Amino acid sequence: MTTTLRPTVPLQQGADGAKSRRYEVCVNSRPVGTIELVTEVRHGAGAGRIAALAVDESDRRRGRATVAMLAAEEVLRGWRCDRVDISVPAGAAAALRLVAALGYTERNINMGRPLSGPAPELPTGISARAMTQGEFDAWLARTRVNYVQGLTRRGFPEKAARAKADADHADALADGLATPDTYLGVLTRDDAVLGTLWLALRHPFLGRTGGFVFDVEVAAAYRGRGHGRSLMLLAEQRALDAGAEQIRLNVYADNVPALRLYESLGYEPQMRHFYKQLL
Repeated sequence: MTTTLRPTVPLQQGADGAKSRRYEVCVNSRPVGTIELVTEVRHGAGAGRIAALAVDESDRRRGRATVAMLAAEEVLRGWRCDRVDISVPAGAAAALRLVAALGYTERNINMGRPLSGPAPELPTGISARAMTQGEFDAWLARTRVNYVQGLTRRGFPEKAARAKADADHADALADGLATPDTYLGVLTRDDAVLGTLWLALRHPFLGRTGGFVFDVEVAAAYRGRGHGRSLMLLAEQRALDAGAEQIRLNVYADNVPALRLYESLGYEPQMRHFYKQLL
């Protein structure tokens, strides 16, 4: 049997050079599923993505998805991509086994938890306030550097990482410290700044109003003292005050201490994101 990809639409190409195309997955010319491929200019000129893959129930567990993904990688190579990304729901055990078997590396995980009840209290002696403009300027410069370094350690070329950091921060913080529906705060004890929090207060996902924790950072001099947990409690406070029903965050898959903290607070994986270098 021969498994092939058959285009169902013409190649779509945007003004910025981004490409996309949908295909049928065929076995001896018989359609058994679909796959969609895109390039992500925002992630660098060589970034491709398997945006969707589905195999008909009656044809599953026969290697169709495996061959389809390998064929998709060849298409992306033809589009001059040198990296392919794919996202998999955390509960999709078969898909997770497949991407692992094909050599994909997990980059990051989206986690979340429902919010209800009274807002949690901060530990005794700990308080929070909004960032000042000077604190925001210093924090933004530091956060951008950290973001670029995090991406380059996980498969992004440096130029692409810098471009993505610029674009993401410009989108999410369009008005700087005054960006609507955004909390930018510092955790304090007496006059000492223990850490910082960046929280989007209106981030819709899963059909509900939710908050999204974009960044939590404990100051270097105060790490290892439980202040990361306090920052997360602060995020839940502010999200609940804004009427959020859920809160979500993104964490790098190799950041074990952060994963353990979020798990201890009741956060569960929702979507896992993988990448693979195309040789």
